[in-house]
Amino acid sequence: MSDIKAMVARNIAILRQARGMTQLELAEKLSYSDKAVSKWERAESMPDISVLVEIADLFDVSMDALVRGEQPTQLQPAQTLETPPYRRGVISVVSILLVWLLAVLGFVAASLLIKGAQHTWLAFIYALPVSMIVWLVFNSIWFRPRLNYLIVSLLMWTVLLSVHLSLLMYGINVWMLYLLGVPGQ
Repeated sequence: MSDIKAMVARNIAILRQARGMTQLELAEKLSYSDKAVSKWERAESMPDISVLVEIADLFDVSMDALVRGEQPTQLQPAQTLETPPYRRGVISVVSILLVWLLAVLGFVAASLLIKGAQHTWLAFIYALPVSMIVWLVFNSIWFRPRLNYLIVSLLMWTVLLSVHLSLLMYGINVWMLYLLGVPGQ
């Protein structure tokens, strides 16, 4: 039994490292703690059979290869299409900056093309909730889901701000609109 445990431990560690995953990333994919993964890799404990099946599926190897003494380098895990963590932040920031670039282009175009346009600055106000939506999408996919509560809150307040300032341009002062944000919090 200890040979199997050691074999599974070694194979999990090698496969995880071959994919460039941390113990925490593997643990999150399996809905376990990184401490459990660490124990598995040190052969202090062994995952349940259902978890072994998940691990085999995740690394695209057979159960036989995961549990037996084959060399994981011979297992040749499939190349993942996952984005490296440092690039995730860059992609997110560039996407948000793209929203602001579009806002600047909209502001400049409206200022130049529409004679007497007075409220072109609203392009920047409208960019706020769009930025929050982009941030929310990328955060939901790649980052900490708990941060979504803050982002949704900011999204709600920026939408209320956009609506209020848009109506204010027509002489309609609906400052009480912000009261909708209180139960939304």
